[in-house]
Amino acid sequence: MGVTAGAKGKKKRGVKRIALITGASSGLGREYARRLDRTEKDLDEIWLVARRADRLTALAETLTHGTRTFPLDLTQPESLTALKTALTEEGAEVAVLINCAGLGKIGNYAKLTLAETHNMIDLNDRAAVDVTVTALPFMGPGGRILEICSTAAFQPLQHFGVYGASKVFLYHYTRALRAELLPRRIRVTAVCPYWMADTEFIPVAKAAEAQGEKPAIRHFALGVPAARVARRSLRTNRLGMAVSTPGLFCTAHRFFSKLIPREVLIAFWEVLRRL
Repeated sequence: MGVTAGAKGKKKRGVKRIALITGASSGLGREYARRLDRTEKDLDEIWLVARRADRLTALAETLTHGTRTFPLDLTQPESLTALKTALTEEGAEVAVLINCAGLGKIGNYAKLTLAETHNMIDLNDRAAVDVTVTALPFMGPGGRILEICSTAAFQPLQHFGVYGASKVFLYHYTRALRAELLPRRIRVTAVCPYWMADTEFIPVAKAAEAQGEKPAIRHFALGVPAARVARRSLRTNRLGMAVSTPGLFCTAHRFFSKLIPREVLIAFWEVLRRL
């Protein structure tokens, strides 16, 4: 763990108000950190969590808020212990929690190893729940949670099935959690973007495919920049909305997935992934 000094936000009654962001070393997590740094002036610190310490440090040095960096693997139980200990020792109030850590791998049942499958489920689901449950005792009225789900949660996706199924779990968990936390006045939003071509997600997702093989998903069109996803989803969360679909395609996908039979959606995806 590391600490980087920076300009502090205004403290309230001696309590350190923080934003806790997982998956902060790149992509969407990094954009959330930058966005909060510009817009959330009542925060005292931004806590950045990811495995790559060098990237966390590089990001922290660009932020005006005070920061703490936690180079942790969230699939390991000791990482949750380290986070809980830090929250307790600092007397922190988690004003904003953004669970952005996630992993996707493209491939059918025969292409993905058990290790790759387990990593996706552990990080996308178990770690997200573990971090949320760890942070909740340190949240009060007005607290905000964004769980980064995906438009993949809206239908089965062959050749991307484990990732999509993991996001179904997180989506339903987030919707249920929102209802449970309404009496505590904590706003919870499931963020469901489509492709973000300006992040590392697509190259990592394609890594399981063999060299020279025809890709299972040919193109990744109609995505939106990560900065736009961060901006729109934070606004949606502030408004207290349950779901954020920060783009035209993911909004349409959410709407039509409620009307069209699953088998038709699966057939549509089979055509789309081959285009």
